[in-house]
Amino acid sequence: MKKTQTAPQTIGIIGLGIMGGIMAETLLMNDFAVCGYDVAADAMKRLKKAQGRPLKSVREVILESDVVITSLATSQALLEVYAEIKQTLIDSPKKIILIETSTLPMSDKEYIAQELKMNGVELLDCPISGTAARMKDRAWTIFVSGNEKICKKMKPIFQCLSDNFPHVGEYGNGLKMKMIANHLVAIYNVACAESTIFARKIGLDPQDVLDIFGPSPVIGTGVMRLRMPFMIDRQYTPPTMKVEVWQKDMQVIGDLAKSVGCPLPIFNATAPIYTAAMALGLAKSDTASTSEVIGQMAGLYQDIKH
Repeated sequence: MKKTQTAPQTIGIIGLGIMGGIMAETLLMNDFAVCGYDVAADAMKRLKKAQGRPLKSVREVILESDVVITSLATSQALLEVYAEIKQTLIDSPKKIILIETSTLPMSDKEYIAQELKMNGVELLDCPISGTAARMKDRAWTIFVSGNEKICKKMKPIFQCLSDNFPHVGEYGNGLKMKMIANHLVAIYNVACAESTIFARKIGLDPQDVLDIFGPSPVIGTGVMRLRMPFMIDRQYTPPTMKVEVWQKDMQVIGDLAKSVGCPLPIFNATAPIYTAAMALGLAKSDTASTSEVIGQMAGLYQDIKH
């Protein structure tokens, strides 16, 4: 996907971790000009190696960019970054579009929206469903929310990153859609782990299960096709999603459900499996390692694979 004449001149990315880093590299490969900042030196080196421009601060990225994408791992990082963005725009007012892609509590998204009610500032909420590996297959879904006219203006960016970027309504709906997606993934992942162990216990080769059901339009899911190979091989590194990171996302979903009084009995039933994975030392392993937990419960696995 090459950028068009209407594409923004310079894109800044704040937060160059797994997701932010691959966004930067993909945009650069498609002839966008990209600058960025991250507190981690290795992330800055990765950007420079990809021919992007590492800058020294959030402030420099804001001053150098027409559009800024933020991809941040924690609420603290989000609030600190957006406080610096706000101060920079107070000191040096300009027109800018901010695309917030993090999966963090709704209260954080609402707070930064209130803080950035400033002339010339457009804030979009656009969380991403997918992993770095899925991005290479153009299988990300970007849940685009906010001013529809501005979202359409950003189409060259979204189209560069994915084939799937639905506009889901007003600011904040992006995060809500991502929570529904992650709610299902949490359940599907543990269901696949359970099926893998069940197959082994009754004498079936789980690879046969995946080969038959993976492509099925009724039973097969992307989670099954992505995670069951890890479970079959009992090899959980390199991770597509770490258990410790997933715990954060599950907390966000649970808090949102509680705030609106919605019971999630099936989702809540999966939580102890992920917690057990953490207790077994699988925090940095792929979430497919929930198969190890169920394998131990079934008396099938005596050791733990990471």
